[in-house]
Amino acid sequence: MSWLELVAAGLGIVAVWLTVRQNPWCWPIGLVMVLLYAWLFYDWRLYSNLLLQLLFAALQLYGWWQWTRGGERHDGRKVSRLGMLAALTGLLTGALGAGLLGYLMATYTDASSPWLDSALTAFSLVAQLWMAQKRLQCWALWVVVDLCYVVFFLYSELYLTAGLYAAFTALAVSGWLSWRRDPALQYAP
Repeated sequence: MSWLELVAAGLGIVAVWLTVRQNPWCWPIGLVMVLLYAWLFYDWRLYSNLLLQLLFAALQLYGWWQWTRGGERHDGRKVSRLGMLAALTGLLTGALGAGLLGYLMATYTDASSPWLDSALTAFSLVAQLWMAQKRLQCWALWVVVDLCYVVFFLYSELYLTAGLYAAFTALAVSGWLSWRRDPALQYAP
């Protein structure tokens, strides 16, 4: 465990906690966190996760814009549900991305766990995109992905990061419960 991992983990908890509360400061704090984790994943040779953090950096900026300037009146997005077709399309995109990235990582890199790392990366991107758009289903997907990450990081002997993802899982459950009670969602057609 390094001081960098400890700082990144602390920022991660704060960022997700703010996300549950729909506070737009979750995005700039999350941006710092993902850049620190990009550095760490490079050192750990988890290249799919490194790529994920770099893509998360772009999604942090997109989410910040969506939450503060998106929506019909450009005053920030409101919580909404994905339709069945949109949810299935997102999951299928995640599965295709997982297969493609897994193949590339297994074939062209010395990644320590190319297939599982790639699958978690692809589905994390889907969940993060849904979160930036304030889609309720982001939390259900995060619960599944975060639980898988806990097991993955325990196996990789990255215990602090496994603990971080266990906390993320609890926060995702909290986010699901909180966002389900959001008035914007309750009164949506």
